Amino acid sequence: MDILAPIDGSDPSERALRFAAELARRFECSLHVVHITDSETDATDRIIERAGEILREEGIDEVPEISIDVGLGFRSADQVGRDIVAMVRSEGYDHVVMGHHGTGMIDRAILGSAAKTVVDANDVPVTIVP
Repeated sequence: MDILAPIDGSDPSERALRFAAELARRFECSLHVVHITDSETDATDRIIERAGEILREEGIDEVPEISIDVGLGFRSADQVGRDIVAMVRSEGYDHVVMGHHGTGMIDRAILGSAAKTVVDANDVPVTIVP
């Protein structure tokens, strides 16, 4: 099984990465971690460094490749969700594990929800970690 774990540096994202790492380790799955951003910055470097720390803490010996998609321009949460769905379809992932925050009505109305977009696509099983 191939698991995709999109990360954004938030607490829910870190909890989701820990869960994805445990799932991958327990069931001997491959894990791919992706951070979607419009430019590589110091914040991007910190997110990726933290992801590597979490994976090591969770017993993932081989740190999976962490992809950065740059040059995308501003992405609403819905567009990030569509980018994740496109990755699932093109790469053939079997499961997505991702964090979710911003559960208020205003957050959903203005920014949408990447997690909701991925779930609604109904392409693969999705585990949402709050």
